[in-house]
Amino acid sequence: MILPIILAVLINLNEPLVMFDFTTEASLRYWQVVDDGVMGGRSDGRFGLTEDGYGIFFGEVSLANNGGFSSVRYAPGTLDVRGRQALVIRLKGDGKKYQLRLKRRRDDYHSYITTVTTSGEWQEITVPLKEMYPSFRGYRVDLPNFKAEQIEEFAILIGNKKAEAFELLIDSIAFQ
Repeated sequence: MILPIILAVLINLNEPLVMFDFTTEASLRYWQVVDDGVMGGRSDGRFGLTEDGYGIFFGEVSLANNGGFSSVRYAPGTLDVRGRQALVIRLKGDGKKYQLRLKRRRDDYHSYITTVTTSGEWQEITVPLKEMYPSFRGYRVDLPNFKAEQIEEFAILIGNKKAEAFELLIDSIAFQ
């Protein structure tokens, strides 16, 4: 009985588990932009840090050559999310829809996704993990919703079936 008590002390589930906080001297080397160019498309997404210390994902989505999406992915290694109930992201968007995506293992073919609509103002969006559903290339997969104990990849994707410029500021990403 002592082991669960020790684990509860070591892993304080009342405190958010911060996956990435852009206000620190954060390294962006584990972030990667993946556009539809992997399939011949012409979208152009970029990712960096603003002078104010926010992550910024911006660019143009193009429908040329059957394109239509841009994404940025973060691979934190293996992040233990046991006992966590929600993904919490603080961001400021441009009024467009974005997908938030998790992968249990980086080599899984599917992601667990949810779509959020940004307001143009700073928002703290809380997504219950159990509501994130499995998807592959835009189609729902016949698997249960997210209930994993770990994640190895987080991503943000824009693909609203139209050509458009986009800009998303990100302050922090955490699990509660």
